[in-house]
Amino acid sequence: MTNLPVIPTTLAASTPELGSSLLRVGGALLLVISLFFAGIWLFKNWRRFVKQNGRVPKLNVLEVKSLGQRQAIYVIGYEQQRMLLASSPTGVSLVSHLPAASENETAPVSSTINFAAVLQEALGRK
Repeated sequence: MTNLPVIPTTLAASTPELGSSLLRVGGALLLVISLFFAGIWLFKNWRRFVKQNGRVPKLNVLEVKSLGQRQAIYVIGYEQQRMLLASSPTGVSLVSHLPAASENETAPVSSTINFAAVLQEALGRK
């Protein structure tokens, strides 16, 4: 007589092990995928978590106006200086220097033209 290994004849004995294994593998896969997406989000938004040490940024985009599909004009402020820049598919160029900002001015540059008044005037002419 030879000693042959005993093989279970029913699958019922191994089913609980299969279910728990699938649950562990699924949970591990879910954990790895969530860590991957959390890493991507953190990489894109890392500046939110960097402390600025209470500094006020020196360079600011004060105002933007789109002129077309890929053209725009920007009012940029650096400390007390202001510049008007134009952006196009060929690059960015300096249009002109604007008057310097006053010391107590912290709000973005506002247009001196009141759109509502101009619109009412234009409609009144017709």
